[in-house]
Amino acid sequence: MQNGNPKVLSAGSLSKDKVQNLSGESLGDIEDLMIDLGTGRVAYAVLSFGGVLGMGNKLFAIPWQAMNLDTDNQVFLLDVNKESLEQAPGFDKDDWPDMSDPRWGTGIHSHY
Repeated sequence: MQNGNPKVLSAGSLSKDKVQNLSGESLGDIEDLMIDLGTGRVAYAVLSFGGVLGMGNKLFAIPWQAMNLDTDNQVFLLDVNKESLEQAPGFDKDDWPDMSDPRWGTGIHSHY
């Protein structure tokens, strides 16, 4: 998060927060947060994107550092276009990746 933004928020208050790209296009909602237990910091925001009426959504682990909070518009900003997000490595709600695998983390961080 950038200066001037809240420094501490409850994880529950971020659930279902909207995410937009820098062009103002909706990219979806924050579904969950993944905490690095070694550091106690948020590692990833789980973004729900696509589908219709909540059906067929794909989930994406977005590195926390890749997102910025826009407090004026009450949305998170992510510098990625929709087409790039559609091609990004994602996962199904019933088949989460092993986020402790360093190779997985390297791939995700290189994408964003």
